[in-house]
This record gives sequence, structure tokens and C-alpha cells, in this order.
Amino acid sequence: MTSPLTICLLSSLAAALVTALALPLWRAWCRRIELVDDPGHRKIHDQPIPLAGGLAILTGILVTLFAAWIIPNFLNAETSRQFTQQSTALAAILIGAAAMTLLGLLDDKFELKPIIKFTGQLLIAAAVTAAGVHLNIFASYPFLNHAVTILWILTVTNAFNFMDNMNGLCAGLGVIAAAFTGSIAVLHGQFPIAMLAFAVGGAALGFLPFNYPRATAFLGDAGSHLIGFLLAVLTIQPDLWTSARPTAVASLGPILLLAVPLWDLVSVILIRTRLGKPFYVGDNNHLSHRLVRRGFSRTAAVALIWLFAILSGGLAFLL
Repeated sequence: MTSPLTICLLSSLAAALVTALALPLWRAWCRRIELVDDPGHRKIHDQPIPLAGGLAILTGILVTLFAAWIIPNFLNAETSRQFTQQSTALAAILIGAAAMTLLGLLDDKFELKPIIKFTGQLLIAAAVTAAGVHLNIFASYPFLNHAVTILWILTVTNAFNFMDNMNGLCAGLGVIAAAFTGSIAVLHGQFPIAMLAFAVGGAALGFLPFNYPRATAFLGDAGSHLIGFLLAVLTIQPDLWTSARPTAVASLGPILLLAVPLWDLVSVILIRTRLGKPFYVGDNNHLSHRLVRRGFSRTAAVALIWLFAILSGGLAFLL
């Protein structure tokens, strides 16, 4: 039998390896169907870049979890028991992740209207919540648990979508948040959550060399939707927080884990509103862009934002 911590670490390594191996294949496929990000307004690349990151990361996650499930005696008895107990929720999470990736792919290919894109996000979030993946902080008002969970999923998914504005930024934040989430889950003995979180982090890490500092592939909306959705649902799993801390304190945990993308989302919306622009129309007022205007190189700006995320994730870990 393999120890739970070893299972999580192996999951991370396997997801990174599978993603790195799958990326060139998905990149070639994206070029063939012209699923690429063309140079243009607010773009710094001078040639089409395949939007293959989301497909590669999803492949890394799914292959890793499937392999762990079918390899005899890989999961120890306790981890296997927890997987069985949480099988419905885990299935809902993975189906939701695939649906978010597909929605992002459609947006990458056809540039969906904002209302259509948001409606798709809302339907996926509502379906996953209805399947039992939701907060449990309002004991007497279950409707509020569902409503807040849907709002959280939509907010975090779009926050990561907004953060995909500079090479390596979104994927790196995904690695950091997933690593802290997985570590917290291990401490609380929640091994299916930990294993999925480490697989997400490993898959994003396997993609990172193809995207930072020089990009030969982009996440696209498919990748940012996938990472944002998975971190949204993983960070609110009740057993990570409420069993150890009062609800008022525990509610800070998910916010701290994802503080950087959430702050960027809020600040950008406020800036665009002040300028009289629709909040969903892209511009160069993200945190990364503001750092570049202050004299940082793009590579340094991304690294500095990663550092901010590590510090806020460390605070969440202390909870």
C-alpha cells in the first residue's frame, strides 16, 4: 500500500509528466484546426500561438486520476474508502471541469458573446452545486449554501480568466493555490481532495515551461476556466476548514488562498467602471500591467505576483 502523502506527490509528478507529453500533441491539433491566438491589439506575440494549454492540463488530470484508480493496491484502504464515499461529488467536479473546458474552447474558437459565456458558466456551476458540491456554512438555510457556492464558482472562474493576461501568470497562480490547497487537505486527512489538488497543481506545472517566460502555447479560455473552476470547488470543501475553526475564521481560508486573482478581478472591475467601460471588455489595467508600467519587466512582474500568492497562501495554511 502507498502512503497518502506519497500518493499525492506521485499524482502531482504524474500529472506534470502527462501534461508535458500531451502538450505537443494538442498544440499540433490546435494548429491544424486553427485554434490559435493571433497577433493583434494588446498582444505582444508576433505569430499565432496555439491555445492548447487547457486540453493538455485536463488530459494530465484525468489520466493521472484514472491511472491511480486502476493500478492495483496503489490507493491505501483509507484513501480508497474516502474515494468511494465521495465518488458522486468527485464525478460532478470532473464533469464540471470538462464542461468548463469545453465552454472555454468554444469561446476560444468562436468568441462567444459575454451573455452566452456567462450563461454557460452559470449552468455548469448550478449543476455541480445541485450534485452536492457546495458550502455548508448556513445550516438553517440550504438555499444560501447553493447560492453562495454558485457565486463563488463564477467569481473565481472569471478571476482566473482575467489573470490569464501575461505569460505564466494564470498557470503559476494555479500551481501555488493548488499546492497549498492540497497541503491543507493532507493535514486534515482529506486525501481525495488532496490528490485532485496536487494533480491540478502538477498539471499546471507541466504546462508552465511551454508558457513562461516565452510562450509556445497559451492556456486560452479553456485552460483558465478549467483551473479557476477546479480551484473554486476544491478550496470550499467543508472538511478543509469548518472542522478546525469557527465559520467566521474558516471563511477567510478560501479567500486567502485565491486573494491575488480575486483582488485583480475586483480592482479591474472598479477601474473599468470608473472609466465608464464595460467590465467584461479587456484592457491593460490588470495588476500585472500596472507593475510593468512601474518599471518591472513582464517576467519580473509575473514572478512578483507569484510571490504575493505564496504569501497569501501561507496565511491560509496557518489557519
